[in-house]
Amino acid sequence: MSRALLVIDVQNEYFTGALPITHPAGHLSQILKAMDAASAAKTPVVVVQHHFPRPAPPIFQRGTPGWELHPDVAARPRDLLIEKTLPGSFTGTPLESWLRERGISTLTIAGYMTHMCCDTTARQGVHRGFTVEFLRDATGTLALSNPAGEVTAEELHRAILCAQQQLLSEVLDVETWAGRL
Repeated sequence: MSRALLVIDVQNEYFTGALPITHPAGHLSQILKAMDAASAAKTPVVVVQHHFPRPAPPIFQRGTPGWELHPDVAARPRDLLIEKTLPGSFTGTPLESWLRERGISTLTIAGYMTHMCCDTTARQGVHRGFTVEFLRDATGTLALSNPAGEVTAEELHRAILCAQQQLLSEVLDVETWAGRL
């Protein structure tokens, strides 16, 4: 089995910007553990960085501090850096062709947000025939409140993980995943 770790949108916006990730505790340290384990095992690491083209919301604007990768992620080795403008990491990017050229059949999902870009990318991967692993402790989210209702970060994270495990992805923790490498 050939796998790649996708590290999705670990950008400052989620730490010092408008969208602070609150659940689960320790999410960043687990993402870094996954990146280090992948590098040690020579498993390709793909870092994904989001930006909104103008006109856009005042978040994830290219060149701003919130758009920049978290320094701990930026400092780690990676095999590919891609930029995206929509939640799915496959949409309008070279991700699929890069994976196929390398014979990669399994995608491991880490990063932010569990309910948006991670969930969308996992679903896109399954629809393209990839096996998907979803790291429960290396993805994260925040509470939401909008006209559709309110949900805590913990409820939202758990709901997405349960939906992923039902049919799409294997949901596991970083320690178990790293043991497979």
